Amino acid sequence: MGKNQSEGSNISYLPGEMGKRCSDLVLGMLYRTLWILLIFSFPTVISAIRKDIGFAENRVCRNTVRGRYLLSDDNGYVCSALSVDLWTQCCPVKGDQFSCQGCNLVSQCCNSYEYCVSCCLDPSRTDKDLAMKVKIAKPITAGTYASVFDFCAGRCRHNSASVVHENAYASEFHHCFSLQSNSTGSAEQNFEARLTGIDIVIGRLGESCNTACSSRGQSCVPNRLLLLNKCDFLQKYMNCKGGCSASIGSDQPAEVVDDAPKNMNPGACLYTQTESLLSCDGAHQHTKRLCPCA
Repeated sequence: MGKNQSEGSNISYLPGEMGKRCSDLVLGMLYRTLWILLIFSFPTVISAIRKDIGFAENRVCRNTVRGRYLLSDDNGYVCSALSVDLWTQCCPVKGDQFSCQGCNLVSQCCNSYEYCVSCCLDPSRTDKDLAMKVKIAKPITAGTYASVFDFCAGRCRHNSASVVHENAYASEFHHCFSLQSNSTGSAEQNFEARLTGIDIVIGRLGESCNTACSSRGQSCVPNRLLLLNKCDFLQKYMNCKGGCSASIGSDQPAEVVDDAPKNMNPGACLYTQTESLLSCDGAHQHTKRLCPCA
């Protein structure tokens, strides 16, 4: 009987213990529920970085995206294509800004497109107001460049003034950014600079420029004849004892030899007033031509 009573008491104890545990669990769940309700009953606080405390936003660069190995960004830095920032498209800010590596600063021509753009972006070399007035093409109705970067990127590309007979470069410095005659501004053309890489040759009596250049293993550069068709250049390279005057002829610019007939003004230098007559083929039996060879 004692054993049975003991077993009976154990049986009556277990339900009470289990009830206590159940009540503890219910209370715990209620407390958690109350805490959740309290938390969500208050407005959510959103934290963020203020924009008015001087944090600079990363700007996106424009770049030349042209070269296989190099590119220049609109900040004036040159870098390898692999080192450009993929997010901002900017070159690392290191090295020289507005670098003119491989450039002739007199002619404002470079042997590298990317360094030409970088050098051109230097405010001390390119006047922004003048650059923004330059026509993109020759017609008067053509538009102008939208920015100095557009000007530099456009001017540094190859153009007709860079080549000889459209199939060879006049010199290794064939990326040029100088302001030329299609500018509506008042910038003077640096004619001496535009002759970089050109050999100025005085032909023999009655010789055309094609023949004079060919005898030196070179070619006449027709688009440079216009630069030589001026008294300043004629007087620099020739005697011009009889002065310098305007004329009309395909053999000009040239100097009349001393033993020419008097009516031809012996010893005078002549430049043509009709620029359409300028030709590498022109020749005259009484003149010596001033020729651009490359």
